Amino acid sequence: MADKQISLPAKLINGGIAGLIGVTCVFPIDLAKTRLQNQQNGQRVYTSMSDCLIKTIRSEGYFGMYRGAAVNLTLVTPEKAIKLAANDFFRHQLSKDGPARASASALQPRLLYCRQQLTLLKEMLAGCGAGTCQVIVTTPMEMLKIQLQDAGRLAAQRKILSAQAQLSGQGSAQPSVEAPATPRPTATQLTRDLLRSRGIAGLYKGLGATLLRDVPFSIVYFPLFANLNELGRPAPGEKSPFYVSFLAGCVAGSAAAVAVNPCDVVKTRLQSLQRGINEDTYSGFLDCARKILRNEGPSAFLKGAYCRALVIAPLFGIAQVVYFLGIAETLLGLPRIQP
Repeated sequence: MADKQISLPAKLINGGIAGLIGVTCVFPIDLAKTRLQNQQNGQRVYTSMSDCLIKTIRSEGYFGMYRGAAVNLTLVTPEKAIKLAANDFFRHQLSKDGPARASASALQPRLLYCRQQLTLLKEMLAGCGAGTCQVIVTTPMEMLKIQLQDAGRLAAQRKILSAQAQLSGQGSAQPSVEAPATPRPTATQLTRDLLRSRGIAGLYKGLGATLLRDVPFSIVYFPLFANLNELGRPAPGEKSPFYVSFLAGCVAGSAAAVAVNPCDVVKTRLQSLQRGINEDTYSGFLDCARKILRNEGPSAFLKGAYCRALVIAPLFGIAQVVYFLGIAETLLGLPRIQP
């Protein structure tokens, strides 16, 4: 089969649109995931995802569930665009099976390529390349988002401890004085402080953990999605119905999300700059993993796993539907090419 050139600008636009729609729908669940993962034994503020969302609405209002969303919506466009477009690009390149001379016209010969079915190994290599490329944007985005999302948990923890201190000191002659509320940081303030104190490297704190999460995720997700989506094709060369792409994205996203959740827990802890009272600090990936295992047990690595699955499933289901509809190709008048 002759090769057709994919349009990277169109793929990037599709990925950006998909990311914006998906993140807008699932961001509150992602906020609950971050807060649950950052909780350590003895310092629990929330008992479950629903408890976290209810308490967030009560204390911070409805828009408190979207704390950090501006950062995510700003940076998720290039992040999702890079991830989806890079995977498509690598799959396209790896499917080439040698050149063959053909002629576009009597006066203008051109070089075409035959296409071959991708093996599982090549699908995994394409996913690996996509996951590696995306961390350029993912790491600083996650770094800022986590600080903004976790600020409410720390404020709630301080409020609980202050109330406990007041109750224990009711019989004291001296009245207790409530500590002033700490102002919550903004994305601009966090970025400025990090750049001033740590330089560009400050925005890439937790890069290794992000790589260890996103590369395996992409290695699992993209081949699984491609094969599940393939099952729904009515005939060779035709695209799958939108609901098949949606369901394939949901199933593949959930499976990959749960598989890499231990790395996501470590990454979240490493990228959290502020700690609650009596909470552990970490010097690196291995130190963090050891302390979590020793102090909280193996089950701690699954904290927020169901939240993460609930985030990733619709996020990638929506993303794949938008991406596979080829909105950008339609707007730009380009032919849509099946990956």
